[in-house]
Amino acid sequence: MADLLRIESLLALLTLASLEIVLGIDNVVFIAILSGKLPPELRQRARVTGLALAAIGRIVLLLCITWIITLDQHSLFELFEREISVKDLILMVGGLFLLAKATWEIHHNLEGAHGDEAAGKRGSGTGAGKSAAESFGRVIAQILALDLVFSIDSVMTAVGMVNVDPAKYTSGVFPGTTIPWPALAIMILAVLLAIAVMLMFAGPLSRFIEHHPTMKMLALSFLLLIGTVLVAEGLHFHIPRGYIYFAMGFSLFVELLNLKLVKKGPPRPTMEAAARALEESSH
Repeated sequence: MADLLRIESLLALLTLASLEIVLGIDNVVFIAILSGKLPPELRQRARVTGLALAAIGRIVLLLCITWIITLDQHSLFELFEREISVKDLILMVGGLFLLAKATWEIHHNLEGAHGDEAAGKRGSGTGAGKSAAESFGRVIAQILALDLVFSIDSVMTAVGMVNVDPAKYTSGVFPGTTIPWPALAIMILAVLLAIAVMLMFAGPLSRFIEHHPTMKMLALSFLLLIGTVLVAEGLHFHIPRGYIYFAMGFSLFVELLNLKLVKKGPPRPTMEAAARALEESSH
């Protein structure tokens, strides 16, 4: 316990939790988009279930940390003159899935494909309930699929951020791993704190996206960007995350300005425009 209460450990926990929250933004956006397709009474349940499964998945991966570390150490095959490991393959498959899903959602929103919803409203109560249950299952399955990709990235980041050298701790290692249990506890606590913060903001974010169609389109564009980054990283093209989050933040800032401008209504006519209109009306 003394190892966990050291200043170094507390700073590591705070830093890692903050980083996990930032890295979890893409996960929250994905869950917000998917949960918005469900009936209103199921959306909160989907968000809670998705984030709870994400927390459980990341903790399980942390407990299997010795195996996770080896995912990028053994090559499976060569692609474009690059050695592809298990980790690279997972990143590429997840990125392609995200690209396909975001593209389909953009097409769905632009084309206005509401036939399934209308059919569901016209169906019987039992049929509608079965359709909702199937839709809920599909949403959770998609969240789980992408959670795996985000979780591996999150776990790798945690290992890189926390000092896992057994010589730095007085306590022993966690059974079945080479990781000291205080370091593992720091990583698990950081994941749980990040999930709690994401759960707090997932609902308001989902409602905000649903009430602003242009913001939903921007969120889908973010998913396209993240999917491209995942594929690039799987092919060993490293793109600094700071650039990605700056681009996303700047785009969000511009869109918020646009929303504020639209909310204010049409601009007031200037004095010159008013005088010109008065002159034209007098003729």
